[in-house]
Amino acid sequence: MIQSKTTPDLPTAPAGIAIVDAHTHIFPPEVNENREAFIERDPWFAHLYGHPLARVATAEDMIHSMEIAGFAQSIACGFPWSDPGLCLFHNDYMAECASCYSWRIPWLGTVAPLDPGATKEAERCFELGASGIGELNADGQGFDFRQPERLAPLVEVCLAHDKPIMFHTSEPLGHVYPGKGTASPEKFLQFLIAYPELRVVAAHWGGGLPFYELMPEIRLQTANLVYDSGASTKLYRFDVFRSVIDVVGHERVLFGSDYPVLKQRRFLRSVLQAGLSDDELPAILEKNARRVYGLPEMGSTT
Repeated sequence: MIQSKTTPDLPTAPAGIAIVDAHTHIFPPEVNENREAFIERDPWFAHLYGHPLARVATAEDMIHSMEIAGFAQSIACGFPWSDPGLCLFHNDYMAECASCYSWRIPWLGTVAPLDPGATKEAERCFELGASGIGELNADGQGFDFRQPERLAPLVEVCLAHDKPIMFHTSEPLGHVYPGKGTASPEKFLQFLIAYPELRVVAAHWGGGLPFYELMPEIRLQTANLVYDSGASTKLYRFDVFRSVIDVVGHERVLFGSDYPVLKQRRFLRSVLQAGLSDDELPAILEKNARRVYGLPEMGSTT
């Protein structure tokens, strides 16, 4: 059984699982050291990180968190900068971290999707080893899922390289929180219909989209979509894991904390107490992320 030596109170996952956190965020140290400069350059960053208590984590911070939680890997997502120059800056940092920490930090490149240079930057990210693109954000980056043709160049590059795109999605109902945005299932579905062959990851449970998959026509339109559990604690009761799995199947759910929004160790504890079976946990905690993002098998960890 896998158990962190530093956290004896942590419930244990089935043996042989090398846990992959499929949704995390890290930033170059300069972002936190000179936060005001980045707040001035990007309105969405200001919206999310304008409060001084909003945490900005580095790769070193995340590796420390992973050690405490007993995670093998964490997939680091870029921030949805609207400035292509900031995307390049962030991508360089992610590639450097992936090299420094080897297999422990796979990463997703970030691009400004409507910028003419987005496809070139996506290509560069893949050459540097990125496992996909994301977390892109319609509100922060000024695109509209109801105009999917505007994202066609980026989609074509990802299809050519067999890489997925992760998108921020949000609930049309419920409480308001910083970064919620307006990327509702109704809008997001139009993008999915336009590009049925693209592997897509919907962050934050797709804004509730999995529950609409009880409708047969919606299930057909979301066949190549998977959902990650980023920020679950701030959105739903933990019944969401059991409920979504019962609707879409455990092969289409990724364990993702949205670190540092949520603490990895605490989030894992809640997931392991969510009533999932020993058959479901290996897929959700590791195997699905490896399949979706093309990560190599690692075997067991202790």
